[in-house]
Amino acid sequence: MNKKDIQKIINENDVVVFMKGTKDFPACGFSAIVVQIFKQLNIEFKDLDVLKDQELRQNIKEFSNWPTLPQVYIKQKFIGGSDIIREMYDTQELQKLFAAV
Repeated sequence: MNKKDIQKIINENDVVVFMKGTKDFPACGFSAIVVQIFKQLNIEFKDLDVLKDQELRQNIKEFSNWPTLPQVYIKQKFIGGSDIIREMYDTQELQKLFAAV
């Protein structure tokens, strides 16, 4: 998947998670943390498995200028990875963000 396709998916979905595995079967602990938090908050999101597309895996890192996965986009804005999502959840910032949407 090229960078133009990545931008299109981000534009068309309110919440996108580029991750290892899927929302039903996360393939790493960091991706599982994001999935667990979003499921707990009943947040629908588009998941893209970078393990099935090596071009996507490389291009998303360049696109966001962020070296690790998962990567979370909310309302077309890059938020960060699992550590940032967990911190935002713990401080209620994530819940406030979705309440405002």
